[in-house]
Amino acid sequence: MNDKIKLALDEITRGTSEIIDKERIEVLLKNYYENGVNYFVKAGFDPTAPDLHLGHTVLLQKLAIFQKYGGIVQFLIGNFTATIGDPTGKNITRKVLSDDDIKKNIGSYTEQAFKILDKNKTNIVYNKDWLEPLGAAGMLSLASNLTVARMLERDDFSKRYASNTPIALSEFMYPLLQGYDSVYLKSDIEIGGTDQKFNLLMGRQLQKAYEVGKQQSVLMMPILEGLDGVNKMSKSLGNYIGVTDAPNDMYGKVLSISDELMWRYYELLSAKTLIEIEELKNGVENNSIHPKKVKDDLAIEIVNRFHGVNEGLKAQEEFIKIFSNKDIPTTMEEFDTIEGSWICQVMVDSKLVSSTSQARRDIQSGAVKIDQIKVEDSSLKLSKGTFVLQKGKKHFVRITVI
Repeated sequence: MNDKIKLALDEITRGTSEIIDKERIEVLLKNYYENGVNYFVKAGFDPTAPDLHLGHTVLLQKLAIFQKYGGIVQFLIGNFTATIGDPTGKNITRKVLSDDDIKKNIGSYTEQAFKILDKNKTNIVYNKDWLEPLGAAGMLSLASNLTVARMLERDDFSKRYASNTPIALSEFMYPLLQGYDSVYLKSDIEIGGTDQKFNLLMGRQLQKAYEVGKQQSVLMMPILEGLDGVNKMSKSLGNYIGVTDAPNDMYGKVLSISDELMWRYYELLSAKTLIEIEELKNGVENNSIHPKKVKDDLAIEIVNRFHGVNEGLKAQEEFIKIFSNKDIPTTMEEFDTIEGSWICQVMVDSKLVSSTSQARRDIQSGAVKIDQIKVEDSSLKLSKGTFVLQKGKKHFVRITVI
């Protein structure tokens, strides 16, 4: 194996949980470097929500690495399978999306995805284009490739069956349809999370059954831990960094992770090479680089990726201004109210808090300030003027009382 192929293979396999048929990936890389032949890497995205968090971008980062080494990405939008609902990891039947929801989410997904992927090396494909024309006969033929017993081997299905939780027959079709995507697209590699193993292997099985002439390699990525370093990144758990988070919030959240988790994020999210990351680790170990500087660089890289060049440095400057100098940010939301307004209601109306009871609690705990002076009276009525209302260390709004 020559050095170029070894480097490419090292970058492709970094951070992975499992690879099936790694040898085929090596053959594809060899063919690319020796003959200039590209290969196709498929990843499916069901447009189930409009916004992504960094946990979702782990796959996108891996796709971008494939693009560096000859891969053409088949960015598959599951606009047909989204009408069924992927049961993977679910203990209930998932809600089916409307066409309007699907269209809205597709636009949001692709816009966010191209902040990581190279458009010129990406084919956006929609599985409705080939799954809808299958018709009843095609669906029955497809279904004949899998037994109910085999389907019930899936952990999520077996648990639901054992607990008498309903399983819709349409859900049994999902892995088959995902596998048929690989048949139609003639994918060379498919990537997904570790929870997708059954579905990913279905692509290999169906490519053989339909005599495509190849069987895709399968590459599985781990689930990214959230800010707590324990649970998977999730909006419902509140431990996430959203792709659409404001630059200052994104920067601050990255800095909040532990030093140990920082290396995990570098491995799965950074565009730096393994060699560059190893140099940073060595620098921290021999005390020539401070861990805070390494984490700062990661935060800047992530902010720049989703908000544009130099936005990371601006976020860093604002962070230093607020937290190191105990200053206030140069820009913030603005809100107008009338003389005599109740402080707690103003906090709700300006979206600093969700309720007046929460505002009272924040005031009682000393978390609320006006022009950096602590508010102690939760019954305070505001006088005319313009001032900065602050909750905690990160939330500011400029209030004008007229």
